[in-house]
Amino acid sequence: MLLAIDIGNTNITIGLFNGDEIEGTFRMTTKIPRTSDEYGIFFYNLLHSRGMSREVVDAAIMASVVPDVNHHIINGLIKYFNVNPILVEPGIKTGIKINIPNPKEMGADRIVDAVAAYEIYGGPVLVIDYGTATTHDLVLEDATLVGGVTSPGIRIAAHALWQDAAKLPKIEIMKPDRVLGKDTITSMQSGLIFGHIGQTEYIIRKVREEVGLDKMTVVATGGLGKIIADETDCIDYYDPNLTLKGLNILYHKQK
Repeated sequence: MLLAIDIGNTNITIGLFNGDEIEGTFRMTTKIPRTSDEYGIFFYNLLHSRGMSREVVDAAIMASVVPDVNHHIINGLIKYFNVNPILVEPGIKTGIKINIPNPKEMGADRIVDAVAAYEIYGGPVLVIDYGTATTHDLVLEDATLVGGVTSPGIRIAAHALWQDAAKLPKIEIMKPDRVLGKDTITSMQSGLIFGHIGQTEYIIRKVREEVGLDKMTVVATGGLGKIIADETDCIDYYDPNLTLKGLNILYHKQK
């Protein structure tokens, strides 16, 4: 089986694949410092909780936007599973052409999302990842990634509100019943969620206009993506495991 590991700024998401089937997904916090032993034991315990032994894992692949943790996770996988993971980095076979001035600037997570969206849903496809940052990347029908948009994620925006405005409280990120809030909390929730919906719809419309696309599939992923996808007709598919599926696809491309 394959361990697919997506290391994001907020969370580390792990998927266990048996062929193309996801046997299980797990999530852990990125920002807590851990040693290679702690990572190895954590992954071991995750498998044990599903009634599996570590021997079922014979390969691993990882995409990371947090270089500081890569060494510890790689060593943990080598020590506890005897596998040396493939790292998504410049030079890896992707099947798409990154048509930007410096392709090496492209984040590993965005490359993985683009590959998954194109391979699963076809092109042209705009993939939106609602993570720590909200990213939009466009892959054309000929598998060329032509550019993207990066904006603050919903959690970053929420944190900025209560961090930089003395009288604004920490709030739960959720969609209120109406746009016009009746108190501080619902007005903040409205601004965060409906503001992000409006941003999403505007960017999708401008991408269509700028590239001249009459037909374009829009795929969303990321932890808070479902809140947005449920509230707009501009998003065709919400796929919470898109990045993990992309890692599985990339692993098989290397073979």
